[in-house]
Amino acid sequence: MYKANENTKGRIHSFESFGTVDGPGIRFVVFMQGCEFRCKFCHNPDTWDKKSGKEYTAKEVIKEIMKYSVYYKNSNGGITVSGGEPLLQIDFILQLFKLAKEQGIHTAIDTAGDIDITDKKNKNKLDMLLETTDLILLDMKEMDEEKHIKLTGKSNKNTIGFAKYLEKNHVPTVIRYVYIKGINDSDETLNKLKKIKQDYKNVTEVDILGYHKMGEYKWKEMGLKNELKDVMPPTKDEVDNIKKWINE
Repeated sequence: MYKANENTKGRIHSFESFGTVDGPGIRFVVFMQGCEFRCKFCHNPDTWDKKSGKEYTAKEVIKEIMKYSVYYKNSNGGITVSGGEPLLQIDFILQLFKLAKEQGIHTAIDTAGDIDITDKKNKNKLDMLLETTDLILLDMKEMDEEKHIKLTGKSNKNTIGFAKYLEKNHVPTVIRYVYIKGINDSDETLNKLKKIKQDYKNVTEVDILGYHKMGEYKWKEMGLKNELKDVMPPTKDEVDNIKKWINE
């Protein structure tokens, strides 16, 4: 049986004390540092580098969260660990969520599911993590593997496997999908998203998020090539109509 080290430190990019879009209620959002995806639409490319950020213990993070705990509890909110890719630092999250549950705080993870669950050690850690996780926000980028690689630099096999793992274990899940016109909006992909909503009883909603350009300045500051600079964001009506169709 895997035993988590309570002294494990997490490498963290930043905190948000009053998040309102990363799960129910008002939430304390922990943005973990490090990601192996290179999504062309990423608005936080500064979270990619695994060696950047600042190290914290789980106890230090919980101490910060508890300063605002009344807001989280009164709004039926809690803590959301996001990124970057939080599952790259699963040992730290195990400790953080254990402490959060001792304080009666709702827990959520915003992840692309980039973890190989065929690895026995990974699966053991996930099994333990689920015991203290109330909600998964699963970011799916593109359903077709070849297109996924072009869009993110990696296969979506881990994400698909993780989605199946969540369904098998009846973990409440919201799928999040950034809709980019002309990029990941094919009928094939949208129909696959709709089928997941129909077939996976643990998926409460597929949340369609419109592509936006708010992170473009980071790409420029970091000297990164922005291949989507000429792609226009969809309208609110377009996003709302697709979301309604998928979830009906």
